[in-house]
Amino acid sequence: MKKVAISIGDLNGIGIELALRCHSQVRKLAEPLYLIDREMLEQAAELLGLEIPEDFVLESPGAEPFTIRPGVVDAAAGSYSFASFKAAVELCTEGHADAVCTLPIHKKAWELAGIPYKGHTDALRDFFGREAIMMLGCPQMYVGLYTEHIPLKEVPEAMNEERLTRFLLDFQRETGAEEIAVLGLNPHAGDHGVLGDEERIIEAAIDNANRIIQNPKSKIQNRPFEGPLVPDTAFTPAMRRRFHYFVAMYHDQGLIPLKALHFDESINVSLNLPILRTSVDHGTAFDIAYKRAELNTKSYLNAVRYIIDRTS
Repeated sequence: MKKVAISIGDLNGIGIELALRCHSQVRKLAEPLYLIDREMLEQAAELLGLEIPEDFVLESPGAEPFTIRPGVVDAAAGSYSFASFKAAVELCTEGHADAVCTLPIHKKAWELAGIPYKGHTDALRDFFGREAIMMLGCPQMYVGLYTEHIPLKEVPEAMNEERLTRFLLDFQRETGAEEIAVLGLNPHAGDHGVLGDEERIIEAAIDNANRIIQNPKSKIQNRPFEGPLVPDTAFTPAMRRRFHYFVAMYHDQGLIPLKALHFDESINVSLNLPILRTSVDHGTAFDIAYKRAELNTKSYLNAVRYIIDRTS
């Protein structure tokens, strides 16, 4: 069985409850190794009224213990969640685990703790000095994000032919997809420059990537990238029957349709790294944390299944 290092996320949120409630199912798929101290685990389990499974294997993240405050944005919780994440990555890079699965963190808690990253993907870029790609979705529909957690007003400035060409090539190599829909940035994909001209950058990057990928040694005979497509029609049923991989120019452009269609089962995957990292595609759910509400476990279990499928 594959060993999966599981970073425990923000302990004021629902991550630890997911880990405890899903352990028996995860254990059938892999050997989970949880980055949490016994003291913190016992504190959380008592608050939840849950038993700790005998085979719940722990590894200390080397962080300071703190008092769990359900649903509270807290610097101590932010610091602990970052330490858990970093320790999980280190286990993987040192060969003690086959992949990393992350439970949800709170970005504001990281900020309060002085963590210099907006999230897992930003941190992974810095750890490895690589252009990690954020891809979210499920087998029916995966979306790669060219830009992620930046203000919308900064997206046009981020449009760069060389960078987008490299992004497309990396995305195709990592996914193996032979048909990829690339969205335009503007309404109507710019309408031939009437509503914006960033599409000429996207079109040039698509042409570059298609030309590079069609070298004589390539196994791909077609031009895998198509676009720039009109964003408001790119996710129609007919288009989703044809394409299962999409590239969006900014965060909400890709994630609004994905979460409207596949919110429960979607996961987050970090591509273009020397390790495999997956995550749930939802947040800390502070509003229901420790309230013993019914949790949807599909995203977490799918994140583990993706690891098994990719590493088998």
